[in-house]
Formats: sequence, structure tokens, C-alpha cells
Amino acid sequence: MPLLSNNTVLFGVLVTILAAIFYTSGLKTKGWQTFYKYFPALLLCYFVPSLLNTAGLINPDDNSLYFVASRYLLPASLVLLTLSIDLKGIIRLGPKAVIMMLTATFGIVIGGPLTILIFSVFSPETVGGAGPDAVWRGLATIAGDWIGGGANQAAMKEVFQVGDDLFSAMITIDVIIYGIWMAFLLYGAGISERLDKRLNADASAIDDVKKRLEEYHEQTARIPSLTDFMVIIAVAFGVTAVAHFLADIIAPFLKYHYPVLEKFSLTSGFFWVVVLATTGGLLLSLTNLRSYEGAGASTIGSLFLYLLVATLGLKMNILAIFENPGLFLVGAVWMLIHIVILIVVARMIRAPFFFVAVGSQANIGGAASAPIVAAAFHPALAPVGVLLAVLGYAVGTYAAWICGIMMQAVAP
Repeated sequence: MPLLSNNTVLFGVLVTILAAIFYTSGLKTKGWQTFYKYFPALLLCYFVPSLLNTAGLINPDDNSLYFVASRYLLPASLVLLTLSIDLKGIIRLGPKAVIMMLTATFGIVIGGPLTILIFSVFSPETVGGAGPDAVWRGLATIAGDWIGGGANQAAMKEVFQVGDDLFSAMITIDVIIYGIWMAFLLYGAGISERLDKRLNADASAIDDVKKRLEEYHEQTARIPSLTDFMVIIAVAFGVTAVAHFLADIIAPFLKYHYPVLEKFSLTSGFFWVVVLATTGGLLLSLTNLRSYEGAGASTIGSLFLYLLVATLGLKMNILAIFENPGLFLVGAVWMLIHIVILIVVARMIRAPFFFVAVGSQANIGGAASAPIVAAAFHPALAPVGVLLAVLGYAVGTYAAWICGIMMQAVAP
């Protein structure tokens, strides 16, 4: 029995960890400032909870904290982070966001068969196998998840008839590689200005969105009252409730009447919750409720988001890499190809690191984590992550199927 098997106790531990990280990151002592210069607070909010899993103190499959955080806190945070959004500023970000998102998709599609070709030369047994246990079949399910999401991954399992044992191993590889890459992205968000210089990027549009939001916050800033907090919480969870209510109607309706839409994740209740919550926040940003940004709406939204990040960390076990090092190395090489292609295209079109990170995460992580990475750069940018993740859902099944066919063609 793990030491922290009670969800209430575990939640208290997570909140304490977050408080300790933020408290020490705010200290002016030279030692702490140097430490957080190299290890951003957001990265630690993700990494430190993962140590609880790695040390065996929790059972990641036996706690409901991530489910609660993703279904309640994620949509609520999206509402609050989009409440003060500058829609015109988002539009002015231009086409580079979509270009980098599609580049990320291409990197995954082409990276799968290239990885198999590389290992076919040096270690063909690692990417071999036959029948339902052929490694290329399992890798096709990773492609489904990395481009679209869980629904696309399940679709690839059925399409390519993947064996259950192989599928379980691929899920572990998927989670660990995704977790490590997300950690790098969160770290990169903290040093994005330096990375933009290396990419020779034009980040003026992103800087403009940040500046406009900060000016608006200064204009509307006030000492919040209990009433302000009540209204902010009511808006966040009220819209979340409406999103869940409508999702419970829309998803089953589409699944029953239009089952073909399942390949686009349009029959997923969680998909509709995220989309509807974001839409609700955007619509409310056109009303007087936008002024509650001055009372701390986006700050509370960020709090919810950090709690979600911490519960995400609980799902990562660093030592799992050593259980099947060959296949993990396959996943790592695949991800490296994806990253190289992203960086090359980013330099060609002078795209800032923000578009690299969010374009990649819109594929790899989907709607659950793309807004987290976007908000790591600035809370006002969270909707960009959601919009690109929705695009990833749309192309996920098709691109993953193409990737699977290509991997089958080159498999030893």
C-alpha cells in the first residue's frame, strides 16, 4: 500500500509543494534567485510531484486528483484566462501559429518511419516483431495520441489490431516521452527571450498581446473584495457547469447519430467541455465581466492551472524508462526528429519559441496541456493552445493512419 493513498492527504501535499515553490521563488536571496534562473517554478510544479510517483509513495492509477483537476479546474481556468483576452491581438498573431502546428504534425508523421529505418540498421530486433505484436503497430498508436489524442490512439489500436501487451508498453512510452518533452517546454518558456534570439525570431506580435493585457490590468486593477471573488468563482464554475451540461447532450447525440465523427474526437465529452469553456470565456470577454481581470481573474485561473500541472506530474514515473530502454530510445529518437524539424522551420519563418512550444504541445499533449504550455508564456495566450489543439484533433486520425502505413512499409 503506497504511503499517500488518501486523495485528501495527497491533495494537501501537492498544495504544500506548490506553496513552497512559489514562496522560495519569490525570495530575493541570491541563492534562490540563481536556482530559479535555471529551474523555473512552473517546471518544478510539474517535476517535484513526479518524484512522489518515482519513489513509489503514490499509486498513479488509484487517485482521482487528475480527473477532478482536468474536468473541473482546467475548464474553469480556461474561462478565467480567456475572460480578459484581446481577440484582436490574438488574430494579429498571424499564420505562424498554424504553420508551426502543422509542422509539428509533419514531424511526427515523418519521424515514425525515419526512426524505424534508423533502428533497422543498428538494432532491427528493437523495431521488429510479427502479427499483433509488431512494434510498428504499437508505434502507430503513439502517433495517434501525439497528433490527436486518446480517441485517436484508441482508433489506431483498432485499425492496426495492436496486441494488448504491446499497447500497454506503448502507453508507458507515450506518457514518459511526452512528460520529459513537456518539462523541456516549460523550462523553455522561462528562457523564451534567449531562445527567440537564437531562432532570430520576430516576437513582436506576442509581446504586443502581453503589453496590451498588462496595460488593461493596470487600468482596471483594484483591491478585490469578497464579492469580487464570489463573482469570479461563479463565472468560472458557472460556465464550466454549462459546458459539462451541453457536452453531456452534444457528445452522446453525435455518437449515436453520426458515429463517423468519432475519428475527429467530436464524440468525446471532454473535447466539448474544453471547447465550450473556452468559447464561454471568449464571449464573456466582450461583456463588462472582463473588468474582473482587475480583481485577479487570471491570477485565480493560473492557480487552477498550477494545480492541474501538479496532478499531471503525479502520472510521470522517471524510472519507468529503464523497464524497456530499447523502445524508450525509439520514442526518444522519434521525438528528436520532431524537434529538429520544428526548429528548422521556425528559423526559416522566424517564428518565436512560443509557436514552437505550443504547436508541438497542441499535437503531443492536446487540449489538456497545450493551454498550460501557452499560459506559461503568458496567461493571455492560453486560448491559442486550445485552438491549435482542436486543429490537432481534426487531423489526428488521418495523419496517424498515414504514419502507420509508412511505418509498416519500412518495418524489418
